[in-house]
Amino acid sequence: MRWFYAVFLGVSAIACGGCASAGGTWVEVGGQRYAVEIADDDAERAQGLMFRDSMPADRGMLFVHDGEAPLAYWMKNTRIPLDILYFDRQRKLVSQQRDVPPCSLGDRCPSYPSDEPALYVLELNAGEAARLNLQDGVELTFGPDVPTEPQKK
Repeated sequence: MRWFYAVFLGVSAIACGGCASAGGTWVEVGGQRYAVEIADDDAERAQGLMFRDSMPADRGMLFVHDGEAPLAYWMKNTRIPLDILYFDRQRKLVSQQRDVPPCSLGDRCPSYPSDEPALYVLELNAGEAARLNLQDGVELTFGPDVPTEPQKK
């Protein structure tokens, strides 16, 4: 019977290779772990999640800025609704823009500013912040592969 459990655990680990909890680059907020792509230079931050038709529920994008400052994001060429979460240097949630709709108006898309200076921005599928009942002040936890400052490329 032991061999069955060993095989079951091995198959489960392989099947979950892409799960947010299975390692890789991740962040955690509100008790939920998300696998994230990192955008930590100007080109990556400008591209963001543009031109994507969907994003898995357990995924997101973490933007790492050069310094803490008031920030504003927009949804230019973004096809999926998002929650835009702004975090300060201490990784505390300082501002939220929930259920931001897609925008196909190019440079006429509205911007969604932070209420306070921020260093990190986490974009998740719309509805995640409400589902987790995120309140300002909640802490963002980084996995070991997440840079705490922009990478020199």
